[in-house]
Amino acid sequence: MRIVIARHEAISELCVSGKHSGDCFVPRNDKRLLMFICVLCFILFNSNSFAQSTYDNNVYQPYIKSVEFYNTAKQPSFPAITLNSSDKVLLAFDDLRGGTQDYNYTIEHCDANWNSSSLSTTEYLQNYTDDKITDYNYSTTTVQKYTHYQLKLPNENIAPKIPGNYVLKVYEDSDPSKLILTRKLYVVSPKITITAEIVPSNDASTRQTNQKVNFTINYGNLRVQNPGADLRTFIMQNARNETMQLNTEPANIRGSQLIFNDVNTNDFPGGNEFRHFDTRTLKLNSERILSISRDTSNKVVLLTDPDRDQPNYSSQYDLNGNFYILNQDGTDPRTDADYTRLLFSLNTKRLPSAGTPYIIGQFNDYKIDDHSKLNFDEVNGKYFINLFLKQGVYDYEYVWVDKATGKPDDTALEGSHFETENDYQVLVYYHPSGARWDELVGYQLLNTVKK
Repeated sequence: MRIVIARHEAISELCVSGKHSGDCFVPRNDKRLLMFICVLCFILFNSNSFAQSTYDNNVYQPYIKSVEFYNTAKQPSFPAITLNSSDKVLLAFDDLRGGTQDYNYTIEHCDANWNSSSLSTTEYLQNYTDDKITDYNYSTTTVQKYTHYQLKLPNENIAPKIPGNYVLKVYEDSDPSKLILTRKLYVVSPKITITAEIVPSNDASTRQTNQKVNFTINYGNLRVQNPGADLRTFIMQNARNETMQLNTEPANIRGSQLIFNDVNTNDFPGGNEFRHFDTRTLKLNSERILSISRDTSNKVVLLTDPDRDQPNYSSQYDLNGNFYILNQDGTDPRTDADYTRLLFSLNTKRLPSAGTPYIIGQFNDYKIDDHSKLNFDEVNGKYFINLFLKQGVYDYEYVWVDKATGKPDDTALEGSHFETENDYQVLVYYHPSGARWDELVGYQLLNTVKK
């Protein structure tokens, strides 16, 4: 879209004729109207992306750090809970401004594709529609001051009434338009059974690099008239939305069993074990740390990371992309773990003229943006980035974005192996004919190693 300065008398003629579709014609010498139309065009052309972003895992303010969201049964874990059970999820985050802020939260029901279900809050929420976060503590003995907030869901004020996808929204000053973060929550009402296995790829060319998921759904007494329309199954690797694959048409149907084992579906690159670093203590260098210093802030330089696009697999323990907030030198990492400036460097033969590397992990919601982009140092021929992270143990990896295609590639700098240990989340949604929302009726966690 381009803005075209035009004479007043020409505007109506151009609009009626329909010429130059996509151009925004602005009268010459009318600065106020020019500014108004520019703002209007920006809002219109970006409204869709903004609407989508509010139904994803996002942090909207730079002073909000270290967002954790998991089922309290295990830290960290996939944020799925069973409806009307004792299950709870924990949300925790830091505000680097310190002091006390007025934060409210709510949850909104979404369909299987993470669009708003457009239901009344009385249809999916018990008790109240929103609530205030009252559980917070100030940091102690840290160079970087912050306030730590947390809440558990469901609680006596906010609780889901029906199963499905929910987005948790946290906002400031009781104003829902002032979002600070959003998280995806999965509420399950188990009504089907899932059996699944992970096998090598059926394609001989990817058998050494890929992992294939075969599964069977038994919907029992659930009323399923059209399996392809009534039931939808999503599979994702390590809880990463960008890896998600949709299944609607079973390869075979046997009574109430839907069998998904087609040779061309649910075939995932295995990737590599995540890289990691450990800053649980800032008193001595741990694995992968070159140096630690303290001036006006804590500074950590990590050893240079090599390009790992190699044919041979090397086993190492990882967290499947997750992170833990930990501090060996304190008593409560929620408030006494400090923040550090970490310098990452990457050594690869890939040139900046061909593309750009990005660093991702659960710590930044796997976002490929300016905050995760590495810069190239022509003096030493390496890529680098500085990140400001809280003490703990972190997983991360590098993604290469090709300049010609603009597509991210997880395997270009990391390699891919069938032997890689990964988690897979299987989510089954039910939407019978005439229903007004999607129910999450089945969830199963798979692991390539743990049976």
